[in-house]
Order: sequence, then structure tokens, then C-alpha cells
Amino acid sequence: MNLKRFVSKTNRWEDHYSRRAKKEHFPARSVYKLQEIQHRYNLIKKGDKVLDLGCFPGSWLLYTADLIGNKGELIGIDTKPVAIKLPSNTKIYTADALALDDDLRVSIGKDFNVLLSDMAPVTTGNKHVDAARSLELCQAALFYAKNLLIRGGSFVCKIFQGADFKKFADSVGTTFNRHKIFKPQSTRKSSKEIYIIGMGKKGGKNVRSQQMVEHKT
Repeated sequence: MNLKRFVSKTNRWEDHYSRRAKKEHFPARSVYKLQEIQHRYNLIKKGDKVLDLGCFPGSWLLYTADLIGNKGELIGIDTKPVAIKLPSNTKIYTADALALDDDLRVSIGKDFNVLLSDMAPVTTGNKHVDAARSLELCQAALFYAKNLLIRGGSFVCKIFQGADFKKFADSVGTTFNRHKIFKPQSTRKSSKEIYIIGMGKKGGKNVRSQQMVEHKT
């Protein structure tokens, strides 16, 4: 057996970020994508209520739970069960974001400050099919953002670049006062994924301002 070839094949996805994630006790290297977004845009704040769609295996949950602190609330949804230990400010639901039933929607609640979506389809190798499936997930995430975020809330959504990428980005632009397209440095060079970030959701009630007034009184 060619040992060098075997090691190269088994570790082909291991890099600086994956080794760093193991050292810092995160289940996946994807945490550094959210970390870059947070450092650039400062979307998640202490006491925030955050919804994380596509939360498996839980790296974004661990990072976000620390940012929002004990007074914050974090809800994660994924079709795969999250097995890691999480702090008390976090709740996990094993469900399909494309088909949430009424009871689960009630349990999740609303008036979120931030909605995160790192959802990705099962890839086929066909870039057109994969992009179309990614778009379907992104449209679902934007639907929840429109209905569950407070006015002024923020949105982070991963999408595979395809024919309808600009159309979706424009939809985010009509829902939020500002939107940015961002590709973290920690994203693998071969990846077609990119993040669309919406800031300052239009319409709805501004729960954050209301909470600040209540806190002062």
C-alpha cells in the first residue's frame, strides 16, 4: 500500500480550520465562517433571540450561544439530530425546515433578532441541480425571516451560486434595508457556496427597542 497516498486520501478535507476546530472543541470547521461574518457585521448581540436553520452538527449553535449569553435564546432546527452538549439557553428541534407543522411553529415562536441559515442540500455533483436545491432552502429561510424576524432584525443565508442567485439576492434586498454578499476566507476554495446577509429588516414591530426601554425603566 502506498501510505502517502492513503493518508492524502483520508485527510483530503482536513486543513488548518478543521484542525483548529478540533483543538477548540467545535464539531465542524464551519464555525469560522460565522465567526468571520460576526466580526465583519456584528449581527448577534447579548440577549438576542436567534433561530439557526440547518444547525447540525452544532458549531454555529455553540458559537452563537456564547455570544447571546444566559439572557439570550437560541433555537436550532435540522433534519439530523444534534448530539453535542449545549448550554441551557439553547433548544433543538429535529425537523425539516421545508415542512414545519403548526405545533412546531408555535413552539419555536417569533420575534427573533437574527435568523441564521447554513442549510445545504444533499449534493448530486450536478451544479445546476445542486444550485436549484440550494435556492429552495434559501427561499424557505427568507420566508421565515420575513415572518419571524423583528423590524431591524438580521439574516444570514448560505446559497450555492447558480442562475437564480441574483434574483434571490434582490429578494433579500427588498426585505432588508441593507444586504451584502460575503464569502468567508474559511470557505473551501473549491466551494460554490456564498453568504447573503440582510441587515435591518423592514416592517414589523421593533422588539429590540421595546426591550431596551423596558430594561431602562
